Amino acid sequence: MAGAVNGADAPSGAGAPGGADAPSGKAAPAASAAAASPAGPQPEPIRFFGTTWVDHDNGYGLRRAGAAIGSLAAAVAACFVLRFAYEGLQIANTGGFVNVMIVVMFAICSALAFRKTWEGFSTRPADPDADRSLQGLKAIGFIGSLLAYFFRTFTEAPGEALHRTEFEAARTQYERRRGTRTGNPAARRKPKRK
Repeated sequence: MAGAVNGADAPSGAGAPGGADAPSGKAAPAASAAAASPAGPQPEPIRFFGTTWVDHDNGYGLRRAGAAIGSLAAAVAACFVLRFAYEGLQIANTGGFVNVMIVVMFAICSALAFRKTWEGFSTRPADPDADRSLQGLKAIGFIGSLLAYFFRTFTEAPGEALHRTEFEAARTQYERRRGTRTGNPAARRKPKRK
């Protein structure tokens, strides 16, 4: 799983309690480092939300409200910028056909960007290369992406359902693997031969 990070892989930064800067000058044993971070897969942070989506704590509701307001404000500002660009085309007297083509292009790109962004909140792309090739289209239709982000914040943090299912699957797999390894195999008694 790409999103889950093992607790043992977490860096122990300098200046951490019991780290390399400890007053005794000795490095902390691995047991205390393992106790500081929980074992098993760790939740993948979501942009603007961190890992607050796991337990809906540490201002999760305020972050969702802020993300909704911010994405809507950015979409409105983008609409004003596009309007100024359209007025520039009218001043340049490019003709009605070009003006209609520009409006239709932005409308189609925004609709496609909305759909792709909305789908990206619930599923990983089947073909990442094809998804990467649509980045230009998403850049042109950025208003659609902003609106998808805005509407998704009414139900959850954008991408929360996808991250939650991946995290729970990783935890289940970790617990299953951990459960099969209980005990010390070297300490098991070998059956006596008759």
